[in-house]
Amino acid sequence: MSVPMMTVPGEAPPTTAAVRAAGLRKTYGKGETAVHALAGVDVAFERGRFTAIMGPSGSGKSTLMHCLAGLDTATAGQVWLGDTELTRLRDEQLTTLRRERIGFVFQAFNLLPVLTAEENMTLPMQLAGHRPDRAWMDDVVARLGLRDRLGHRPYELSGGQQQRVAVARALLPRPDVVFADEPTGNLDSRTGAEVLGLLRSSVRETGQTVVMVTHDPVAAGYADRVVLLADGHLAGEVHQPTADAVIDALRGLGG
Repeated sequence: MSVPMMTVPGEAPPTTAAVRAAGLRKTYGKGETAVHALAGVDVAFERGRFTAIMGPSGSGKSTLMHCLAGLDTATAGQVWLGDTELTRLRDEQLTTLRRERIGFVFQAFNLLPVLTAEENMTLPMQLAGHRPDRAWMDDVVARLGLRDRLGHRPYELSGGQQQRVAVARALLPRPDVVFADEPTGNLDSRTGAEVLGLLRSSVRETGQTVVMVTHDPVAAGYADRVVLLADGHLAGEVHQPTADAVIDALRGLGG
């Protein structure tokens, strides 16, 4: 007879997931006005995979990503990044962890206007007291087609080029996970497809783990898996998604 595995509170669960949540709850407000953005979510994201999080407006998808990335504090439950439990860390520990082990790509590119593209790329590593691996940086820059844009400031770059700089900034530290929050929201369809293709290739060619929040079924079609949320609960998954399959799944949720 097999014996079930037990998890000691505070220790990593028996999993190979890059990031994982157990019993994750997030409530805003109190009493009758309380909003339960997450209502006991259990979910894991595999290493070296591209996962999209989707759901109707107000389903909790952005809240889930923010809690997984240590940008927001859970009301209850646990989050692990590898074998580190984020929900037990102090603020200064979370800040260090985000700089060293998590990459971010946002809808707003979040580039500092006074810095060049190269300086924007390397800023998080400098803040963490590290220097980028020159060979790795050259590889990332070449993959993203930014070699002749390194000395340009953000206002001298197109929206697509600015988002490529943001992707490079996320990839340079070789993070455990890259979290992408609506990364194509400010881009036209052609440029958005290029950025999604770059995220896809970072998974396929370098083993990067990417978790992306999106409302776009076409964007979700670049992922290996789509996790669906509705009213703060997990509502299903779509594996090897296509845009049509995602649309059908969202239609079933009222999204």
